[in-house]
Amino acid sequence: MPDLFGQPQLLEFTGLQLLLSLLVFIWSGFVRSGLGFGGAALGLPLMLLIDDQPLFWLPIIGTHLLIFTSLTLRTRMKDVDWGYLKRSSIYIFPAKLAGVFGLLNLPNNWLIVIIYGITMFYGFLWLMNLTIHSEKGWTDKLFLVLGGYVSGTSLTGAPLIVAVYMQHIRRHLLRNTLFVLWFILVVIKLASLAAFGISLHTDSALMLVPFAAIGHIIGLKTHDYILQNDQRFKRILGAVLMFICILGLTSLL
Repeated sequence: MPDLFGQPQLLEFTGLQLLLSLLVFIWSGFVRSGLGFGGAALGLPLMLLIDDQPLFWLPIIGTHLLIFTSLTLRTRMKDVDWGYLKRSSIYIFPAKLAGVFGLLNLPNNWLIVIIYGITMFYGFLWLMNLTIHSEKGWTDKLFLVLGGYVSGTSLTGAPLIVAVYMQHIRRHLLRNTLFVLWFILVVIKLASLAAFGISLHTDSALMLVPFAAIGHIIGLKTHDYILQNDQRFKRILGAVLMFICILGLTSLL
């Protein structure tokens, strides 16, 4: 399918850009399976330092998420809270579509600022050991809507949605339930992008799969350890994320 938005191709990258891309996708795969979320939120800011086109990276991230969540869920579908997933979807899915519309219509620099701004906010919370709390009721609905919209524009809405899901879903069902949700949200996003004639960069995504797989396997093996050291892990990530976002915004300005 022709690319109507003038995006780059992976094979057009310099050797250094290509090497950095491989390392970032190892990292993204590790975070996605290790935490159960955050592959985009913690990987996309780094990708934008390599090439500042969100519409190039987002379909690749989405394709990888479909592949690896499918592999993870293939024997774990019984460990999903289908009831809450259905109840929450009435708030998340319409907001997701609105977010995709924003992605297609906002200027590229605005998208970059939004992505860095959201990621810096998450980084600050993690660095200061603060958490996003949902008090149920109307705040639950607000977080789900905001998370759906942010997910539509940049795939970085996970922490907002997770804040709500943690209040309603038992811990041992949380990761698999989130994986099912991410799968559905990405299908919506990729289908919408394809409908508007945007290349999904499937060839680039498949080239990067082996490297994301390395990170995915490491994340699966260290998932329990990460959960046991959750606060320390997130504080380190928060500091790194804030530095990356400041660097990216400075370069943009």
